[in-house]
Amino acid sequence: MIGSRRNSLLRTSPRILQILRVLVRHKFLGMLRGRDHWPSPKEVREAIEELGLTFIKFGQVLALRRDLLPDSYIDELELLHDQLPAMGFKTVRTLVEAELGAKLKASFSAFSEKPLAAATIAQVHDATLKDGRHVAVKVQRPGLHRIIAKDIAALSYLVALGEGLFPQLRALDFPVVVREFANSLDRETDFRHEAHSIMLFRAALSDVPDFWIPDVVSEFSSGKVLTMEYSAGERVDVYGKLHPEAMPKAINTLVKLMLHTIFEEGLFHADPHPGNVFVLPDGRLSLLDFGMTGELDEAMRESLTLLLEAVVKGDARATTEAYLEMAPANEQVNRAALLVDIKAVLYEIHRHDLADVSIGNAFEALLRAGSQNGVHNPGEFFLLTRAFVILESMIRQLSPGHNYMESFREEITRLKEQHFSLARIKDKTTKLAREMERLLSDAPSDTRRILRRFAEGNLGRVQSPALEALGDRVSNNLERLASSVAFASLVVGGSLLLFAQMGGWHHRLGEAMVVSGILGMVIRSIGGWLRNRRRQ
Repeated sequence: MIGSRRNSLLRTSPRILQILRVLVRHKFLGMLRGRDHWPSPKEVREAIEELGLTFIKFGQVLALRRDLLPDSYIDELELLHDQLPAMGFKTVRTLVEAELGAKLKASFSAFSEKPLAAATIAQVHDATLKDGRHVAVKVQRPGLHRIIAKDIAALSYLVALGEGLFPQLRALDFPVVVREFANSLDRETDFRHEAHSIMLFRAALSDVPDFWIPDVVSEFSSGKVLTMEYSAGERVDVYGKLHPEAMPKAINTLVKLMLHTIFEEGLFHADPHPGNVFVLPDGRLSLLDFGMTGELDEAMRESLTLLLEAVVKGDARATTEAYLEMAPANEQVNRAALLVDIKAVLYEIHRHDLADVSIGNAFEALLRAGSQNGVHNPGEFFLLTRAFVILESMIRQLSPGHNYMESFREEITRLKEQHFSLARIKDKTTKLAREMERLLSDAPSDTRRILRRFAEGNLGRVQSPALEALGDRVSNNLERLASSVAFASLVVGGSLLLFAQMGGWHHRLGEAMVVSGILGMVIRSIGGWLRNRRRQ
Protein backbone atom coordinates (compact mmCIF):
# COMPACT_ATOMS: atom_id res chain seq x y z
CA MET A 1 0.00 0.00 0.00
CA ILE A 2 2.79 2.43 0.95
CA GLY A 3 4.69 1.54 -2.24
CA SER A 4 1.67 2.11 -4.45
CA ARG A 5 0.98 5.43 -2.73
CA ARG A 6 4.62 6.47 -3.29
CA ASN A 7 4.41 5.47 -6.98
CA SER A 8 1.16 7.40 -7.33
CA LEU A 9 2.85 10.48 -5.87
CA LEU A 10 5.78 10.09 -8.28
CA ARG A 11 3.43 9.84 -11.27
CA THR A 12 1.46 12.85 -10.07
CA SER A 13 4.41 15.03 -9.02
CA PRO A 14 4.92 16.75 -12.44
CA ARG A 15 1.28 17.85 -12.40
CA ILE A 16 1.58 18.98 -8.76
CA LEU A 17 4.64 21.08 -9.66
CA GLN A 18 2.78 22.58 -12.63
CA ILE A 19 -0.18 23.45 -10.39
CA LEU A 20 2.11 25.00 -7.78
CA ARG A 21 3.78 27.18 -10.43
CA VAL A 22 0.37 28.49 -11.55
CA LEU A 23 -0.66 29.16 -7.92
CA VAL A 24 2.58 31.03 -7.21
CA ARG A 25 2.15 33.16 -10.34
CA HIS A 26 -1.36 34.08 -9.24
CA LYS A 27 -0.22 35.13 -5.72
CA PHE A 28 -1.60 32.17 -3.76
CA LEU A 29 1.50 32.17 -1.53
CA GLY A 30 0.09 35.24 0.18
CA MET A 31 -2.32 32.89 1.96
CA LEU A 32 0.60 31.84 4.17
CA ARG A 33 0.53 35.33 5.69
CA GLY A 34 -3.16 35.25 6.60
CA ARG A 35 -6.58 36.06 5.17
CA ASP A 36 -5.71 39.69 4.49
CA HIS A 37 -3.19 38.48 1.90
CA TRP A 38 -5.42 36.08 -0.03
CA PRO A 39 -5.25 36.42 -3.83
CA SER A 40 -8.04 38.53 -5.31
CA PRO A 41 -11.20 36.74 -6.52
CA LYS A 42 -10.17 37.51 -10.12
CA GLU A 43 -6.73 35.94 -9.56
CA VAL A 44 -8.39 32.81 -8.20
CA ARG A 45 -10.69 32.51 -11.23
CA GLU A 46 -7.88 33.08 -13.73
CA ALA A 47 -5.67 30.48 -12.01
CA ILE A 48 -8.46 27.91 -12.14
CA GLU A 49 -9.12 28.58 -15.83
CA GLU A 50 -5.40 28.20 -16.58
CA LEU A 51 -5.29 24.84 -14.78
CA GLY A 52 -7.89 23.38 -17.13
CA LEU A 53 -10.88 21.07 -17.22
CA THR A 54 -10.82 19.38 -13.81
CA PHE A 55 -10.10 22.60 -11.93
CA ILE A 56 -12.76 24.52 -13.86
CA LYS A 57 -15.27 21.88 -12.82
CA PHE A 58 -13.96 22.01 -9.25
CA GLY A 59 -14.30 25.80 -9.25
CA GLN A 60 -17.90 25.43 -10.37
CA VAL A 61 -18.49 23.07 -7.43
CA LEU A 62 -16.88 25.56 -5.03
CA ALA A 63 -19.18 28.23 -6.47
CA LEU A 64 -22.02 26.33 -4.78
CA ARG A 65 -20.35 26.51 -1.37
CA ARG A 66 -21.25 29.93 0.00
CA ASP A 67 -20.83 28.25 3.38
CA LEU A 68 -17.08 27.90 2.70
CA LEU A 69 -16.00 31.04 0.84
CA PRO A 70 -16.79 34.78 0.98
CA ASP A 71 -19.44 36.05 -1.43
CA SER A 72 -16.91 37.99 -3.54
CA TYR A 73 -15.06 34.75 -4.38
CA ILE A 74 -18.30 32.88 -5.06
CA ASP A 75 -19.48 35.62 -7.43
CA GLU A 76 -16.20 35.39 -9.35
CA LEU A 77 -16.23 31.58 -9.49
CA GLU A 78 -19.72 31.73 -10.97
CA LEU A 79 -18.12 33.42 -14.01
CA LEU A 80 -16.08 30.31 -14.80
CA HIS A 81 -16.95 29.14 -18.29
CA ASP A 82 -16.58 25.60 -19.54
CA GLN A 83 -16.41 26.41 -23.25
CA LEU A 84 -13.38 25.00 -25.06
CA PRO A 85 -12.25 25.07 -28.69
CA ALA A 86 -14.06 22.40 -30.68
CA MET A 87 -12.40 19.08 -31.45
CA GLY A 88 -11.44 18.57 -35.08
CA PHE A 89 -13.91 16.52 -37.10
CA LYS A 90 -11.27 13.83 -37.76
CA THR A 91 -10.98 13.28 -33.99
CA VAL A 92 -14.77 13.19 -33.63
CA ARG A 93 -15.11 10.64 -36.44
CA THR A 94 -12.44 8.40 -34.90
CA LEU A 95 -14.07 8.54 -31.44
CA VAL A 96 -17.61 7.82 -32.69
CA GLU A 97 -16.51 4.94 -34.93
CA ALA A 98 -14.44 3.37 -32.12
CA GLU A 99 -17.35 3.61 -29.63
CA LEU A 100 -20.10 2.40 -31.98
CA GLY A 101 -17.97 -0.21 -33.73
CA ALA A 102 -18.96 0.92 -37.23
CA LYS A 103 -18.00 3.50 -39.84
CA LEU A 104 -19.74 6.85 -39.50
CA LYS A 105 -21.44 6.46 -42.88
CA ALA A 106 -22.80 3.06 -41.85
CA SER A 107 -24.65 4.59 -38.88
CA PHE A 108 -25.59 8.07 -40.08
CA SER A 109 -26.83 9.41 -43.39
CA ALA A 110 -25.67 12.88 -42.33
CA PHE A 111 -23.31 14.13 -39.58
CA SER A 112 -22.46 17.83 -39.28
CA GLU A 113 -18.75 18.61 -39.08
CA LYS A 114 -19.37 21.81 -37.11
CA PRO A 115 -20.61 21.18 -33.56
CA LEU A 116 -23.73 22.79 -32.11
CA ALA A 117 -21.84 23.39 -28.83
CA ALA A 118 -18.42 22.56 -27.37
CA ALA A 119 -17.80 22.32 -23.61
CA THR A 120 -15.14 20.83 -21.32
CA ILE A 121 -16.56 17.31 -21.23
CA ALA A 122 -18.03 16.91 -24.70
CA GLN A 123 -19.39 18.56 -27.81
CA VAL A 124 -22.68 18.02 -29.60
CA HIS A 125 -23.24 17.42 -33.32
CA ASP A 126 -26.37 17.54 -35.45
CA ALA A 127 -26.91 14.25 -37.33
CA THR A 128 -29.45 12.09 -39.15
CA LEU A 129 -29.74 8.33 -38.73
CA LYS A 130 -30.10 5.96 -41.66
CA ASP A 131 -33.80 5.56 -40.85
CA GLY A 132 -34.32 9.31 -41.15
CA ARG A 133 -34.50 10.23 -37.47
CA HIS A 134 -33.06 13.65 -36.63
CA VAL A 135 -30.67 13.28 -33.66
CA ALA A 136 -28.12 15.14 -31.57
CA VAL A 137 -24.88 13.23 -30.89
CA LYS A 138 -22.88 14.08 -27.76
CA VAL A 139 -19.21 13.07 -28.14
CA GLN A 140 -16.82 12.99 -25.17
CA ARG A 141 -13.35 14.50 -25.46
CA PRO A 142 -10.55 11.89 -25.57
CA GLY A 143 -8.36 11.06 -22.57
CA LEU A 144 -10.65 12.64 -19.96
CA HIS A 145 -10.43 9.80 -17.44
CA ARG A 146 -6.61 9.89 -17.44
CA ILE A 147 -6.56 13.69 -17.05
CA ILE A 148 -9.19 13.68 -14.32
CA ALA A 149 -7.54 10.84 -12.36
CA LYS A 150 -4.20 12.68 -12.33
CA ASP A 151 -5.80 15.99 -11.35
CA ILE A 152 -7.90 14.44 -8.57
CA ALA A 153 -4.78 12.80 -7.13
CA ALA A 154 -2.97 16.16 -7.28
CA LEU A 155 -5.94 17.94 -5.67
CA SER A 156 -6.02 15.38 -2.84
CA TYR A 157 -2.30 15.87 -2.11
CA LEU A 158 -2.65 19.66 -2.20
CA VAL A 159 -5.66 19.57 0.14
CA ALA A 160 -3.71 17.38 2.58
CA LEU A 161 -0.77 19.79 2.31
CA GLY A 162 -3.05 22.77 2.91
CA GLU A 163 -4.58 21.18 6.00
CA GLY A 164 -1.08 20.47 7.30
CA LEU A 165 -0.04 24.10 6.86
CA PHE A 166 -3.38 25.55 7.99
CA PRO A 167 -5.03 23.25 10.58
CA GLN A 168 -8.07 25.57 10.68
CA LEU A 169 -8.94 24.35 7.17
CA ARG A 170 -9.85 20.93 8.56
CA ALA A 171 -13.16 22.28 9.76
CA LEU A 172 -14.13 22.99 6.13
CA ASP A 173 -14.10 19.31 5.08
CA PHE A 174 -12.21 19.92 1.84
CA PRO A 175 -11.27 16.19 1.52
CA VAL A 176 -15.00 15.39 1.54
CA VAL A 177 -15.63 18.08 -1.09
CA VAL A 178 -12.88 16.60 -3.31
CA ARG A 179 -14.20 13.04 -2.84
CA GLU A 180 -17.77 14.05 -3.74
CA PHE A 181 -16.44 16.07 -6.68
CA ALA A 182 -14.51 13.04 -7.96
CA ASN A 183 -17.64 10.87 -7.72
CA SER A 184 -19.72 13.46 -9.59
CA LEU A 185 -17.09 13.70 -12.36
CA ASP A 186 -17.12 9.90 -12.69
CA ARG A 187 -20.88 10.02 -13.24
CA GLU A 188 -20.70 12.99 -15.60
CA THR A 189 -18.08 11.32 -17.82
CA ASP A 190 -20.03 8.06 -18.08
CA PHE A 191 -22.79 8.77 -20.60
CA ARG A 192 -24.51 5.54 -19.63
CA HIS A 193 -25.37 7.22 -16.33
CA GLU A 194 -26.82 10.21 -18.19
CA ALA A 195 -28.82 7.90 -20.48
CA HIS A 196 -30.25 6.15 -17.42
CA SER A 197 -31.17 9.51 -15.86
CA ILE A 198 -32.98 10.56 -19.06
CA MET A 199 -35.03 7.37 -18.99
CA LEU A 200 -35.96 7.91 -15.34
CA PHE A 201 -37.02 11.52 -15.96
CA ARG A 202 -39.02 10.60 -19.05
CA ALA A 203 -40.93 7.99 -17.06
CA ALA A 204 -41.45 10.35 -14.10
CA LEU A 205 -42.68 13.27 -16.23
CA SER A 206 -44.64 11.42 -18.91
CA ASP A 207 -47.95 12.77 -17.53
CA VAL A 208 -46.81 16.40 -17.19
CA PRO A 209 -48.55 18.41 -19.96
CA ASP A 210 -46.72 20.94 -22.16
CA PHE A 211 -43.40 19.21 -21.57
CA TRP A 212 -41.08 16.85 -23.50
CA ILE A 213 -37.68 15.23 -22.92
CA PRO A 214 -35.75 13.86 -25.93
CA ASP A 215 -35.39 10.08 -25.81
CA VAL A 216 -32.09 8.19 -25.90
CA VAL A 217 -31.29 6.22 -29.05
CA SER A 218 -29.69 3.33 -27.19
CA GLU A 219 -28.34 1.40 -30.19
CA PHE A 220 -26.16 4.39 -31.12
CA SER A 221 -25.00 5.27 -27.59
CA SER A 222 -22.18 4.12 -25.31
CA GLY A 223 -20.17 5.31 -22.32
CA LYS A 224 -18.57 8.09 -24.41
CA VAL A 225 -21.16 8.73 -27.14
CA LEU A 226 -24.77 9.67 -26.40
CA THR A 227 -27.30 9.89 -29.23
CA MET A 228 -30.68 11.51 -28.49
CA GLU A 229 -33.70 12.74 -30.36
CA TYR A 230 -33.13 16.25 -31.67
CA SER A 231 -34.85 19.08 -29.79
CA ALA A 232 -35.86 21.49 -32.55
CA GLY A 233 -36.64 24.55 -30.47
CA GLU A 234 -35.28 27.85 -29.19
CA ARG A 235 -33.57 28.60 -25.91
CA VAL A 236 -36.21 29.69 -23.43
CA ASP A 237 -34.54 33.07 -22.81
CA VAL A 238 -34.40 33.85 -26.53
CA TYR A 239 -38.02 32.74 -26.97
CA GLY A 240 -39.07 34.79 -23.93
CA LYS A 241 -37.82 38.05 -25.45
CA LEU A 242 -40.02 37.44 -28.51
CA HIS A 243 -43.01 36.03 -26.62
CA PRO A 244 -43.10 37.51 -23.08
CA GLU A 245 -46.80 36.65 -22.75
CA ALA A 246 -45.91 32.93 -22.83
CA MET A 247 -43.48 33.10 -19.91
CA PRO A 248 -45.90 32.81 -16.93
CA LYS A 249 -47.18 29.48 -18.26
CA ALA A 250 -43.62 28.30 -18.96
CA ILE A 251 -42.54 29.25 -15.43
CA ASN A 252 -45.47 27.40 -13.87
CA THR A 253 -44.53 24.32 -15.90
CA LEU A 254 -40.90 24.53 -14.74
CA VAL A 255 -41.92 24.89 -11.09
CA LYS A 256 -44.37 22.01 -11.37
CA LEU A 257 -41.89 19.61 -12.92
CA MET A 258 -39.16 20.61 -10.43
CA LEU A 259 -41.32 19.96 -7.36
CA HIS A 260 -42.98 16.91 -8.91
CA THR A 261 -39.67 15.16 -9.54
CA ILE A 262 -38.23 16.13 -6.14
CA PHE A 263 -41.12 15.17 -3.87
CA GLU A 264 -42.79 12.39 -5.84
CA GLU A 265 -39.90 10.73 -7.66
CA GLY A 266 -36.84 11.72 -5.61
CA LEU A 267 -35.11 13.09 -8.74
CA PHE A 268 -34.06 16.57 -9.80
CA HIS A 269 -32.20 18.25 -12.65
CA ALA A 270 -29.31 20.11 -10.98
CA ASP A 271 -28.52 22.47 -13.87
CA PRO A 272 -31.80 24.01 -15.15
CA HIS A 273 -30.25 27.11 -16.77
CA PRO A 274 -31.67 28.73 -19.96
CA GLY A 275 -29.24 26.83 -22.20
CA ASN A 276 -30.81 23.55 -21.06
CA VAL A 277 -34.45 24.63 -21.44
CA PHE A 278 -35.90 24.96 -24.94
CA VAL A 279 -39.32 25.95 -26.27
CA LEU A 280 -40.50 23.69 -29.11
CA PRO A 281 -42.37 25.00 -32.16
CA ASP A 282 -45.66 23.73 -30.68
CA GLY A 283 -45.07 25.66 -27.42
CA ARG A 284 -44.00 22.74 -25.24
CA LEU A 285 -40.92 22.98 -23.06
CA SER A 286 -37.98 20.65 -23.55
CA LEU A 287 -35.33 19.92 -20.89
CA LEU A 288 -31.81 18.92 -22.01
CA ASP A 289 -28.44 17.80 -20.58
CA PHE A 290 -28.94 15.32 -17.73
CA GLY A 291 -25.24 14.99 -16.91
CA MET A 292 -25.80 16.65 -13.52
CA THR A 293 -28.76 15.22 -11.63
CA GLY A 294 -29.54 14.38 -8.01
CA GLU A 295 -31.50 11.70 -6.21
CA LEU A 296 -33.22 11.87 -2.81
CA ASP A 297 -34.39 8.81 -0.89
CA GLU A 298 -37.80 8.79 0.80
CA ALA A 299 -36.40 9.68 4.23
CA MET A 300 -34.59 12.73 2.84
CA ARG A 301 -37.68 13.84 0.91
CA GLU A 302 -39.76 13.70 4.10
CA SER A 303 -37.11 15.69 5.98
CA LEU A 304 -37.03 18.23 3.13
CA THR A 305 -40.82 18.61 3.32
CA LEU A 306 -40.61 19.24 7.07
CA LEU A 307 -37.74 21.68 6.49
CA LEU A 308 -39.69 23.74 3.95
CA GLU A 309 -42.79 23.84 6.15
CA ALA A 310 -40.73 24.91 9.16
CA VAL A 311 -38.93 27.64 7.17
CA VAL A 312 -42.24 29.03 5.88
CA LYS A 313 -43.67 29.04 9.43
CA GLY A 314 -40.51 30.58 10.88
CA ASP A 315 -40.13 27.76 13.43
CA ALA A 316 -36.40 27.72 14.20
CA ARG A 317 -36.44 24.60 16.38
CA ALA A 318 -38.39 22.55 13.83
CA THR A 319 -36.13 23.88 11.05
CA THR A 320 -33.03 22.82 13.00
CA GLU A 321 -34.35 19.31 13.66
CA ALA A 322 -35.46 18.79 10.04
CA TYR A 323 -32.13 20.11 8.76
CA LEU A 324 -30.13 17.79 11.03
CA GLU A 325 -32.25 14.83 9.88
CA MET A 326 -30.98 15.49 6.35
CA ALA A 327 -27.31 15.57 7.36
CA PRO A 328 -25.11 12.59 8.31
CA ALA A 329 -24.89 11.97 12.06
CA ASN A 330 -22.07 13.98 13.61
CA GLU A 331 -21.29 14.34 17.31
CA GLN A 332 -19.32 17.56 16.67
CA VAL A 333 -22.42 19.62 15.87
CA ASN A 334 -22.96 22.59 18.20
CA ARG A 335 -26.76 22.37 18.34
CA ALA A 336 -27.26 25.40 20.57
CA ALA A 337 -25.18 27.68 18.31
CA LEU A 338 -26.83 26.19 15.21
CA LEU A 339 -30.29 26.99 16.62
CA VAL A 340 -29.23 30.61 17.26
CA ASP A 341 -27.86 30.97 13.72
CA ILE A 342 -30.98 29.43 12.17
CA LYS A 343 -33.15 31.84 14.16
CA ALA A 344 -31.15 34.67 12.57
CA VAL A 345 -31.62 33.11 9.10
CA LEU A 346 -35.39 32.82 9.57
CA TYR A 347 -35.58 36.36 10.91
CA GLU A 348 -33.94 37.67 7.72
CA ILE A 349 -36.28 35.58 5.56
CA HIS A 350 -39.44 36.74 7.30
CA ARG A 351 -38.41 40.40 7.22
CA HIS A 352 -39.33 40.40 3.54
CA ASP A 353 -42.54 39.85 1.64
CA LEU A 354 -43.03 36.13 0.97
CA ALA A 355 -43.20 36.87 -2.77
CA ASP A 356 -39.57 38.11 -2.58
CA VAL A 357 -38.24 35.08 -0.68
CA SER A 358 -35.67 32.94 -2.48
CA ILE A 359 -35.69 29.24 -1.58
CA GLY A 360 -32.20 28.86 -3.00
CA ASN A 361 -30.84 31.73 -0.89
CA ALA A 362 -32.61 30.35 2.19
CA PHE A 363 -30.99 26.94 1.63
CA GLU A 364 -27.59 28.60 1.11
CA ALA A 365 -27.98 30.42 4.44
CA LEU A 366 -28.87 27.14 6.17
CA LEU A 367 -25.83 25.41 4.64
CA ARG A 368 -23.59 28.24 5.82
CA ALA A 369 -25.04 28.09 9.34
CA GLY A 370 -24.59 24.32 9.39
CA SER A 371 -20.96 24.34 8.21
CA GLN A 372 -20.07 26.99 10.80
CA ASN A 373 -21.43 24.74 13.54
CA GLY A 374 -19.98 21.36 12.60
CA VAL A 375 -22.67 19.95 10.28
CA HIS A 376 -21.39 17.73 7.44
CA ASN A 377 -23.84 18.78 4.75
CA PRO A 378 -24.92 16.04 2.32
CA GLY A 379 -23.87 16.46 -1.31
CA GLU A 380 -27.49 16.10 -2.47
CA PHE A 381 -28.46 19.20 -0.49
CA PHE A 382 -25.77 21.25 -2.27
CA LEU A 383 -27.01 20.05 -5.66
CA LEU A 384 -30.60 20.79 -4.69
CA THR A 385 -29.66 24.27 -3.50
CA ARG A 386 -27.83 24.86 -6.79
CA ALA A 387 -30.90 23.73 -8.72
CA PHE A 388 -33.19 26.18 -6.88
CA VAL A 389 -30.71 29.07 -7.23
CA ILE A 390 -30.38 28.51 -11.00
CA LEU A 391 -34.13 28.02 -11.48
CA GLU A 392 -34.99 31.19 -9.54
CA SER A 393 -32.36 33.19 -11.43
CA MET A 394 -33.82 32.00 -14.74
CA ILE A 395 -37.37 32.85 -13.60
CA ARG A 396 -36.33 36.40 -12.68
CA GLN A 397 -34.65 36.70 -16.07
CA LEU A 398 -37.65 35.37 -18.02
CA SER A 399 -40.33 37.34 -16.19
CA PRO A 400 -39.05 39.80 -13.53
CA GLY A 401 -42.52 40.60 -12.18
CA HIS A 402 -43.75 37.01 -11.94
CA ASN A 403 -44.76 35.83 -8.44
CA TYR A 404 -42.65 32.69 -8.31
CA MET A 405 -43.66 31.86 -4.73
CA GLU A 406 -47.34 31.78 -5.72
CA SER A 407 -46.58 29.04 -8.26
CA PHE A 408 -44.55 27.26 -5.59
CA ARG A 409 -47.37 27.48 -3.00
CA GLU A 410 -49.95 26.14 -5.45
CA GLU A 411 -47.82 23.12 -6.31
CA ILE A 412 -46.91 22.42 -2.66
CA THR A 413 -50.64 22.53 -1.77
CA ARG A 414 -51.40 20.00 -4.50
CA LEU A 415 -48.59 17.70 -3.36
CA LYS A 416 -49.73 18.02 0.27
CA GLU A 417 -53.31 17.01 -0.64
CA GLN A 418 -51.92 14.08 -2.60
CA HIS A 419 -49.69 13.09 0.32
CA PHE A 420 -52.75 12.91 2.62
CA SER A 421 -54.99 11.24 0.03
CA LEU A 422 -56.94 8.14 1.01
CA ALA A 423 -54.89 5.97 -1.35
CA ARG A 424 -51.60 7.18 0.17
CA ILE A 425 -52.82 6.66 3.74
CA LYS A 426 -54.15 3.21 2.83
CA ASP A 427 -50.79 2.28 1.28
CA LYS A 428 -48.82 3.44 4.34
CA THR A 429 -51.26 1.74 6.71
CA THR A 430 -51.00 -1.53 4.78
CA LYS A 431 -47.20 -1.31 4.85
CA LEU A 432 -47.23 -0.64 8.60
CA ALA A 433 -49.62 -3.56 9.19
CA ARG A 434 -47.38 -5.93 7.22
CA GLU A 435 -44.31 -4.83 9.17
CA MET A 436 -46.12 -5.24 12.50
CA GLU A 437 -47.44 -8.66 11.43
CA ARG A 438 -43.92 -9.76 10.54
CA LEU A 439 -42.60 -8.47 13.86
CA LEU A 440 -45.34 -10.23 15.84
CA SER A 441 -44.84 -13.42 13.86
CA ASP A 442 -41.05 -13.59 13.94
CA ALA A 443 -40.07 -11.98 17.25
CA PRO A 444 -41.19 -14.73 19.67
CA SER A 445 -39.50 -17.57 17.77
CA ASP A 446 -36.39 -15.49 17.05
CA THR A 447 -36.09 -14.54 20.74
CA ARG A 448 -36.53 -18.13 21.93
CA ARG A 449 -33.99 -19.37 19.38
CA ILE A 450 -31.37 -16.80 20.42
CA LEU A 451 -31.84 -17.49 24.13
CA ARG A 452 -31.79 -21.25 23.54
CA ARG A 453 -28.45 -21.02 21.73
CA PHE A 454 -27.12 -18.81 24.48
CA ALA A 455 -28.18 -21.39 27.06
CA GLU A 456 -26.56 -24.23 25.12
CA GLY A 457 -23.20 -22.46 24.87
CA ASN A 458 -20.46 -24.96 23.92
CA LEU A 459 -22.01 -27.91 25.81
CA GLY A 460 -24.15 -29.29 23.02
CA ARG A 461 -27.93 -29.65 23.37
CA VAL A 462 -28.29 -28.84 27.08
CA GLN A 463 -31.77 -27.56 27.92
CA SER A 464 -32.27 -24.50 30.08
CA PRO A 465 -35.89 -24.27 31.34
CA ALA A 466 -35.20 -21.01 33.12
CA LEU A 467 -33.92 -19.35 29.98
CA GLU A 468 -36.81 -20.85 27.97
CA ALA A 469 -39.21 -19.24 30.42
CA LEU A 470 -37.27 -15.99 30.12
CA GLY A 471 -37.59 -16.27 26.34
CA ASP A 472 -41.36 -16.65 26.64
CA ARG A 473 -41.58 -13.59 28.87
CA VAL A 474 -39.43 -11.53 26.50
CA SER A 475 -41.54 -12.70 23.56
CA ASN A 476 -44.76 -11.69 25.32
CA ASN A 477 -43.26 -8.33 26.13
CA LEU A 478 -42.29 -7.88 22.50
CA GLU A 479 -45.84 -8.68 21.43
CA ARG A 480 -47.22 -6.08 23.83
CA LEU A 481 -44.58 -3.56 22.69
CA ALA A 482 -45.45 -4.14 19.04
CA SER A 483 -49.16 -3.65 19.63
CA SER A 484 -48.42 -0.50 21.64
CA VAL A 485 -46.34 0.85 18.74
CA ALA A 486 -49.23 0.10 16.36
CA PHE A 487 -51.73 1.96 18.56
CA ALA A 488 -49.30 4.88 18.98
CA SER A 489 -48.88 5.01 15.19
CA LEU A 490 -52.65 5.38 14.82
CA VAL A 491 -52.62 8.30 17.26
CA VAL A 492 -49.67 10.00 15.51
CA GLY A 493 -51.09 9.45 12.02
CA GLY A 494 -54.51 10.71 13.05
CA SER A 495 -52.97 13.75 14.71
CA LEU A 496 -51.06 14.60 11.52
CA LEU A 497 -54.31 14.54 9.58
CA LEU A 498 -56.00 16.78 12.13
CA PHE A 499 -53.08 19.24 12.21
CA ALA A 500 -53.10 19.39 8.40
CA GLN A 501 -56.50 21.16 8.73
CA MET A 502 -57.72 19.85 5.38
CA GLY A 503 -61.30 19.33 6.56
CA GLY A 504 -63.82 16.87 5.11
CA TRP A 505 -63.12 13.15 5.26
CA HIS A 506 -59.46 13.81 6.19
CA HIS A 507 -60.64 15.31 9.50
CA ARG A 508 -63.10 12.48 10.19
CA LEU A 509 -60.48 9.84 9.38
CA GLY A 510 -57.98 11.59 11.67
CA GLU A 511 -60.46 11.62 14.56
CA ALA A 512 -61.24 7.92 14.02
CA MET A 513 -57.53 6.99 14.00
CA VAL A 514 -56.82 8.95 17.20
CA VAL A 515 -59.82 7.46 19.02
CA SER A 516 -58.95 3.91 17.86
CA GLY A 517 -55.33 4.28 18.94
CA ILE A 518 -56.22 5.65 22.39
CA LEU A 519 -58.91 2.98 22.89
CA GLY A 520 -56.43 0.25 21.92
CA MET A 521 -53.86 1.53 24.42
CA VAL A 522 -56.48 1.66 27.16
CA ILE A 523 -57.57 -1.93 26.44
CA ARG A 524 -53.93 -3.07 26.39
CA SER A 525 -53.31 -1.35 29.76
CA ILE A 526 -56.41 -2.95 31.35
CA GLY A 527 -55.33 -6.36 30.04
CA GLY A 528 -51.86 -5.95 31.52
CA TRP A 529 -53.33 -4.87 34.88
CA LEU A 530 -55.64 -7.96 34.98
CA ARG A 531 -52.73 -10.30 34.18
CA ASN A 532 -50.68 -8.82 37.00
CA ARG A 533 -53.64 -9.25 39.40
CA ARG A 534 -53.92 -12.94 38.44
CA ARG A 535 -50.20 -13.51 39.08
CA GLN A 536 -50.61 -12.02 42.56
